[in-house]
Amino acid sequence: MPKRWNKEQFASADTLLGANHIRVRCIDGVTRMGRIKGKIKKRSWIREGDTLIVVPWSFQDEKCDILYRYLPPQVEWLRKNHYI
Repeated sequence: MPKRWNKEQFASADTLLGANHIRVRCIDGVTRMGRIKGKIKKRSWIREGDTLIVVPWSFQDEKCDILYRYLPPQVEWLRKNHYI
């Protein structure tokens, strides 16, 4: 779950831009350019339509870091329990 005190939020992957960058649509309605952190880059592939946890940058609101990718069963559970 996103930590609200750390400004984390849900997002959906829209477009793969290459070079570890993805255009994401955040839950607050803003489209940002997301950067895949090295920890995530080595562990999982992110595809268009995936549900993610992102943290917007404090000094550039149009960019963010991608922290986590949810698997399809996890997304189904989140929708069933009205988190997204």
